[in-house]
Amino acid sequence: MDSLAELRTLIGRYAVDDLTATGLPGVLLSVSNTRTQSTHRVYEPVFALVVQGAKRASLGDRLLEYHAGQCLVVTVDLPMCGHVIKASAKEPFLAVGLTLKPAAIASLLLDTASEAPAMANPFGAAVSDATPELLDSFARLLRLLEHPEDAPVLAPMIEREILWRILTGSQGALLRQIGLADSRLSHVGRAIRWIRMHYAEMLRTEELAELAAMSVSSFHRHFRAVTAMSPLQYQKQIRLQEARSQLLTTSKDVASVGLSVGYDSASQFSREYSRLFGRPPGRDAQRLRASAMQECGATARS
Repeated sequence: MDSLAELRTLIGRYAVDDLTATGLPGVLLSVSNTRTQSTHRVYEPVFALVVQGAKRASLGDRLLEYHAGQCLVVTVDLPMCGHVIKASAKEPFLAVGLTLKPAAIASLLLDTASEAPAMANPFGAAVSDATPELLDSFARLLRLLEHPEDAPVLAPMIEREILWRILTGSQGALLRQIGLADSRLSHVGRAIRWIRMHYAEMLRTEELAELAAMSVSSFHRHFRAVTAMSPLQYQKQIRLQEARSQLLTTSKDVASVGLSVGYDSASQFSREYSRLFGRPPGRDAQRLRASAMQECGATARS
């Protein structure tokens, strides 16, 4: 059995939904029997490998599409919109994701003493073909799901091999930026983390530029290069995604949710929410709750 076929078998055996946690730290599985609606969420640094079907993700004006045998790398927290574009009951969409840890990447860089130059303006996400060696590494990692007693010892070793395969492949220059403390991507990443933690606060570009150790003009240029949007647009995406989560999981009214994520004007909140998600906040929340109830009922019946 070739590695891609083995991965299809293993993921099909253990994946139960869009984000299935495994007993392997940082490893997630994904399955979908149908094409899906667009879903907005923040993609944290991850390496995702599609083994069957296809998915499309967008960020600002950038479009990323990845099919079976291809992989997506995301190097900073990015508010993206993604959906499965190829899936069926006979051939479901199947994928595996691995959380990218800066410390693990930095350790490899120290051990290999790479002299590769840093990327000038790295975009925070990219798609490429997976090599046979990388597919084989992932297959051996997922085999540990069937031998959990081996996982504590072997999983870290195989994860390190996977990172090495990525670093020495076409996405290596991008991945390297995660492990380099002085890379432009790492500097922009500090500002991104601040915005995610303080999304409801007023955004002061001068302070973010200082945090990133850049001039204001340089910060704007590099932030847009990494995220395909301005800092203000990024903050708005984070605010609205947090608002959507609150509308689904809390009993707050629309005005209170808007205020809690940083909007002083209820009409502006409703207008920008509708522009991003296609419906006003109240109607969207009702639809999300109804959809969640249906999924719970289907799960209970199965």
